[in-house]
Amino acid sequence: MYSQVIEKRAAAVSVVDGDLRLTVDDAVIEIAAVWLRDACTDAVSRDAVSGQRLFNIVDLPADLRVRDAQVHGDRIEIEFAPDGHRSVFELDALLAADAPAPLADSRTEQGKRLWRTAAEVSPLRSHDWAGYLADPATALQDVVKSGFALLRGVPAEPGQVTEVAETFGFVRETNYGRLFDVRVEENAVNLAFTGLAISPHTDNPYRDPVPTLQLLHCLHNASVGGESGLVDGFAAAATLREHDRRAFDVLTGTAVTYRFDAPDAHLSAVAPLIALDQSGRIREIRFNNRSMAVPRLRPDLAREFYRAYRAFAELLFAPEAQLNFHLGAGDCLIFDNTRLLHARTAFAAAGGRHLQGTYADLDGLLSTLQTYQETR
Repeated sequence: MYSQVIEKRAAAVSVVDGDLRLTVDDAVIEIAAVWLRDACTDAVSRDAVSGQRLFNIVDLPADLRVRDAQVHGDRIEIEFAPDGHRSVFELDALLAADAPAPLADSRTEQGKRLWRTAAEVSPLRSHDWAGYLADPATALQDVVKSGFALLRGVPAEPGQVTEVAETFGFVRETNYGRLFDVRVEENAVNLAFTGLAISPHTDNPYRDPVPTLQLLHCLHNASVGGESGLVDGFAAAATLREHDRRAFDVLTGTAVTYRFDAPDAHLSAVAPLIALDQSGRIREIRFNNRSMAVPRLRPDLAREFYRAYRAFAELLFAPEAQLNFHLGAGDCLIFDNTRLLHARTAFAAAGGRHLQGTYADLDGLLSTLQTYQETR
């Protein structure tokens, strides 16, 4: 066993049973030898330009262990056995390995600003289009943290919505095309293309993967009614977990089928209404009564599922939970389609209401945001 104290850090390293033990300010961190070897960044292990690994797990000895650990200032040199490979690690890097990378956990409830009532995000904050183009970080951070951002003054020109999406990512093309028109149509294949009220829902739950971002850009709105609405599905799910854990467990543990059928598309996906990550954190909401088919369960299980479904819906449909606002010409809404539900009040076709929408994905937005922050 080898141990040495790092003077500036009041830290010590030792080798115990072939693994590394790091003690910092009385906190003990045990690091497996195989993890250390996999994390090596030396020239033999990583490409100098891309930073990508040059080896596979099967290239490493099956009985890999740390033979020795030596300290040089704030760096630790590791010698591995049985192959004698050596690599140097920055102490800061080892200490930071347990912390999530910037924006790395931006798909789950953790680190987000959940809002259970519309009052918590009122008055509605908006971003001027010119200001957004000069500095998009605040608006993009709003999408990550609160689930949405509203841009005003976007040129009210057909096709502009895809240009907005391309300021931070890439258009997710679907059977609706690169963009779709939201206006009253004859023989509409989707209720969105009527003047009927649309209850809170997430879009495209019948896709796998589901589009994670949606954009709606208003070209014209002189109709009576037709207010847009948003609800924080993560907040409603968290409330359900807090007050009715059994209902929460039923909805996270029961997969339902979502379907969409049209002359040119037949789409389906199987997923629960509330999806969790491996740590049990809320990661995705799929809620769309128009396209959901519940499996025919045993009567007692069916009653339990529908009770949970109703309890969740009551939270989502509560008037105080819904943020309603009018989209005028030049307004563009960007929102997280895996977290927020969106809705619309009914409107009369007279006067006209014309929105254009497109889909995009969070990975592009997160990449753009992190790149922008790193270069400022």
